[in-house]
Amino acid sequence: MRTRVLLHVHRRYPDELRRRILAAMAPCRTRTEEICRLHSVVGDAFARVAAAVCKKLGRKRADLIGSHGQTICHLPPGTNAPDRSANGSLQIGDPAIIAARIGAPVVSNFRQADMAVGGQGAPLVPWTDYVLFRDAKRNRVIQNIGGIANLTWLPAGGGPDKVNAFDVGPGNMVIDGLVSHFSKGNERFDRGGRKAARGKPDPRIEEAMSDDGYLLRQPPKSCGREQFGATWIRGLLRRHARRRVCPDDWISTATHAAAMDMAFSYDLHLKPAGRRKLGIDEVILCGGGARNRTLVRWLRLYVGVFFGDVRFRTTGDFGIPPQAKESVSFAMLAAACADRVPANLPQVTGATRRVILGQICDVGT
Repeated sequence: MRTRVLLHVHRRYPDELRRRILAAMAPCRTRTEEICRLHSVVGDAFARVAAAVCKKLGRKRADLIGSHGQTICHLPPGTNAPDRSANGSLQIGDPAIIAARIGAPVVSNFRQADMAVGGQGAPLVPWTDYVLFRDAKRNRVIQNIGGIANLTWLPAGGGPDKVNAFDVGPGNMVIDGLVSHFSKGNERFDRGGRKAARGKPDPRIEEAMSDDGYLLRQPPKSCGREQFGATWIRGLLRRHARRRVCPDDWISTATHAAAMDMAFSYDLHLKPAGRRKLGIDEVILCGGGARNRTLVRWLRLYVGVFFGDVRFRTTGDFGIPPQAKESVSFAMLAAACADRVPANLPQVTGATRRVILGQICDVGT
């Protein structure tokens, strides 16, 4: 499979819709009526952006659409569910609305098939990372820094069975949550890492951020807002309220912790059995966090401490803008589904076998 990015369009959710989505996300409690309404409203929002892409490309329709959807709850194995059947993942954004609006089949519900055979349902992009970035001579880490930071390890010359990948922990999620908290919702993220650069990491708070044990858990593993979302952030702020740590120091601490956890995870979870040292030639960054200069600076520093001279690049060096990487990945997964190609990696997700990811919704043209 070969890919070429023709166009990338990014649209923010309207403020009110964003508020409703966050209010419905686990571990929040919400009404099934609201989830049902959001399923349609988010599907309509996605359809509008898909239509905008077609219009900008001068096309009446697309051939195929991959829509991951908006995750509002992700409960993989190992999340203290009372029984195995209680594990699951829920993404909203009705694919039928997108298919009807664009007149093209839509592939969605990518995570469910992997979870049905015992997998975490995440991460799902390591197969696309292997297709896009494998190299015969270079050991590469593909580091996505979204709300959650997840990595893919591509050893030089290795096949898909040698790929390792997992969710590291919070990437931007805690940073963004703290920025929103201290700005009373007027800001959503630390642009360029400026606030983190002004602040100073607090060792006690940073230790508390890593105290839940997730970092040390062996892969396969995945996480999300259920573990590190608004409820977790409020608890952290409450426990340290008496210490009067200034906002920039809070944001600096979360940024430093994210960088440290990523670098430490490389050393902790990627070394083959019996090896004393892991050789990394390149780290390829993507996701919104790739534009946080303070986060990237600290990540480079600690990767250098662990592994020596490592080249840092972004997916932009390969023709894929860092913020478009996830979109490209799910377009590729949609194509794999249509071609009936299994695209999960069992050693990554913990699934018992390879399966075809996604379900096709086609309402006709």
